[in-house]
Amino acid sequence: VQLQASGGGSVQDGGSLRLSCAISGRTFNRGAMAWFRQAPGKEREFVSAIKWSRHTYYADSVKGRFTISRDSDKKTVYLQMNSLKPEDTAIYYCAADEGVIQSALSQMRSYAYWGQGTLVTVSS
Repeated sequence: VQLQASGGGSVQDGGSLRLSCAISGRTFNRGAMAWFRQAPGKEREFVSAIKWSRHTYYADSVKGRFTISRDSDKKTVYLQMNSLKPEDTAIYYCAADEGVIQSALSQMRSYAYWGQGTLVTVSS
């Protein structure tokens, strides 16, 4: 299984970006996919997750600004990021696993498969 993240870039405060994460090698029919991010000098943190049922979950810091979604073929997950702030600057990683339970959606250890990361830079 391979996850390929893309869509990062540089934007100004208030701008928008859409990240994509393409899955290859296998089709997941259960579990979840998620986005995490790691800012310079900080630990990786949960951003958002989507279960294959399409239920979505967000960190409080991005709620109302970010939207996670996936294609019907379950091979691509998106993260639409609006109203970006300088504190959103980070490397964004996508992750996936078939065995994620709801109570552990925001935990890195729940995901066996990870993409390589894509850099998002928001300038003020």
